[in-house]
Amino acid sequence: MQGYLITFYTQQDREHEDRPLAQWILDQARKLGVRGATLLTAKAGFGHDGRFHSESFFDLSDNPTLIQMALTPEESDKLFACLADQKIRIFYTKYETEFGFIGQL
Repeated sequence: MQGYLITFYTQQDREHEDRPLAQWILDQARKLGVRGATLLTAKAGFGHDGRFHSESFFDLSDNPTLIQMALTPEESDKLFACLADQKIRIFYTKYETEFGFIGQL
């Protein structure tokens, strides 16, 4: 299949509708029929504002968090429309990609 590899970048403590934003995005993707997504938590990073974010023993809320998924063009359009409707501001990367399965179940 042809589509996009999309990665959203946020922090673990960011919320939307009283839920972690990353989890909210995963839930919306599932509702839209996306077949899979991966949530990753990074050890450290810095954002567009230059502020350093990292996990610490005492506070895990500032962890950089990534949501990654391979989407068809239609799925991508639906997800981005959903984010726009909710007025969510989030940094993302989007690459054209080929994806599918190899082998048998």
